[in-house]
This record gives sequence, C-alpha cells and structure tokens, in this order.
Amino acid sequence: MNTPLSVVVAGGGTAGHIEPALAVADALRSRHGARVTALGTARGLEQELVPARGYELALIDPVPVPRKPGMDLLRLPMRVRHAVGQTVDILREVDADVLIGFGGYVAAPAYLAARRLGIPFFVHEANARAGLANKLGVWCGGTGLNAVADSGLRGEVVGVPIRPGLAGAELSESGRAARRAQAVARFGLDPEKKTLLVTGGSQGSASINRALTGAAPAITGAGHQILHAHGRKNAAPETCEGWHTLPYIEAMDLALAVADLVVCRAGAMTVAEVTASGLPAIYVPLPHGNGEQELNARPVIDAGGAELIRDADLTGDILAERVTEILGDDDRHARLVTATRGSGLGHAAETIADLVADTAHTN
Repeated sequence: MNTPLSVVVAGGGTAGHIEPALAVADALRSRHGARVTALGTARGLEQELVPARGYELALIDPVPVPRKPGMDLLRLPMRVRHAVGQTVDILREVDADVLIGFGGYVAAPAYLAARRLGIPFFVHEANARAGLANKLGVWCGGTGLNAVADSGLRGEVVGVPIRPGLAGAELSESGRAARRAQAVARFGLDPEKKTLLVTGGSQGSASINRALTGAAPAITGAGHQILHAHGRKNAAPETCEGWHTLPYIEAMDLALAVADLVVCRAGAMTVAEVTASGLPAIYVPLPHGNGEQELNARPVIDAGGAELIRDADLTGDILAERVTEILGDDDRHARLVTATRGSGLGHAAETIADLVADTAHTN
C-alpha cells in the first residue's frame, strides 16, 4: 500500500491566516488523498476552526516579534530556537513530505524547521504587501506564492485560496436561492428584506461596531435588516428591531449567501471571499500596519465593485447614508454586483494543492 502524502500547513492566529490554510488542506485531501496536519498555537482561533474542519492540530509556542526594543526582543532568539525545535519534532512525527505556510506566529519556525530537515516548503502571501515571516521563508529557500503581483515576495501569482462553498458567484440562480433560504432559516432573518452583513473579521472591529450603532436605526428604518458579527472580544451592542448580532459567524458561506451588501475590514481573505461570492462591499481598511488593507481592496474598488470608507472618516451618519443609497437603488446595486463578479477569483486552493503534491512526489 502507498503511504498517503503527508502535508503540514502552517497558518495560525487569525482567520486570515487559518482559512486559506484550511482551503488548501481541503483541496489536498479531496484531490490527492493527503494527510494534512495543521500547525498552530494555543492562543489562536485554530483551536476551534481546525478540529471543526476535521484536521489534526499540532501546537507550538507562539513567536511574536516585538515592535519595540526591550527584554522581549532580547529573548526572541531563544524563543525562536525553542519553537523551531518543537516544529522539527512535529514534522518528524508526521513524516512530513512538504510544508506550506501562510504567515502568522507559526510561520517563521515552520520555515526554519523545514529547511533544517531538508523538507520542501511553500510560502503563500495573501496580502498586497508581504510580511517579514514570509519574506524570511523565501529567503530560506521556500517557493513563494502570491495572491497579487508586486507584494514584495518572489514567486508566481496564484490568488487567495478560499473554500469552494464561498464561491457563490459560480452558483446557478436556483442554487443561490436555495442557499439563501437555508441562511434565512439559520439566522432567523426576514426573507422579504434586503440584508446588510457587517463583520470586523475574526476579532471584530470596535470602530465599525460604534458606527453601526449610530447607523442601524436608519438602515432598519429604511426596511432593511442587519446581520452583524461584533467579535468575541467586544460587548454585544444594544440592538433595534431588524438588527441580528452574533459574536462570530461560523457559517460564513451562509452569511454571504443571504447578504446583499457587506460592510467589513479589508483583510486579504475577507476581500477574496466577498469578491468570490459576487457581493458588493463597503470596505473600511484597518488603519494600522503598512496600508496593505486598502491595497487588498483597491482592485475591486477600481473595478467598480466596492466602495471605500477610511476608518478615520467612519461615522454612523456616513455609514447609514452609503448603505441606504446602495440598498435603496436597485440599478446601482446591480452595477456593483456586475463589477464585482467581473473581477472574480480563480481556483487558487486547487492550484496550490497541485503544486504542493507535485513537489512532494518529485522529491
């Protein structure tokens, strides 16, 4: 009997790192019969998301890079060495044939451990600007894969891997109607009303939540309803009729199926999922970091499929005005949908899975 292909995916921390890793894992399992082990830490969302998708989760200590000089920075080499040793043990235990990393706290130890053992590895960069861990991975000999061109990471452009169930733009009209009906039942929504989906990502967004508190009465008063993921670390807001809240939306495929418009941050995974679903969006990029979130959203905005509100400009009045204008104008909404679907994504998860499998079989 042939031993199944053993692949380790490293993408712990936030859903933006975990979901693309699991999308590739799904493709590796379905297309190549691979045994996939996910590498993560005890502090990330992977503790919930990975087992729920049916994969083994192996934990190492997180290695965040301190942003300021101090004792934490002095301890960094020791922490890296320890995490690399933990990862080496895991790679040996699962007899890994190949590794692929997606950034986050576990990525750098994973790349260094794979290099130490001589295991081929890939580095996927989802953002418009590559992070330090992924740049390190390519410098150490990993094969770079990019979501978009000009990220600063050497390697080909393959797109962002997403779960097949999120590609709602590819469904037939009857298929979309069936998914919408399922979502209405799950979330307790009114099937006759247009739905605004609001999410701040896996951690939620305090500024989006504040703006929505001011905007919700006008939005629901215009005859629309709101499905809102406020984030587990944020307090649930006091809602009005037609405003449905959850700490976190696990069935995001259904949330996107019922949505007519999305208000959200502009993480690479979020933009990819919303675009692949064929939905117009109002993006509110995270104001921190190196500006990559606005860059993530810029292609679909420039294509006419989404709009932008900068975080510093976000107020309840502005949000209510934008949302009600789009949902209240069927022609404008249809133009946004058409532009979004015209800028849609390919099948990155399958492409990456095939690259990983081919590399493993030739080594």
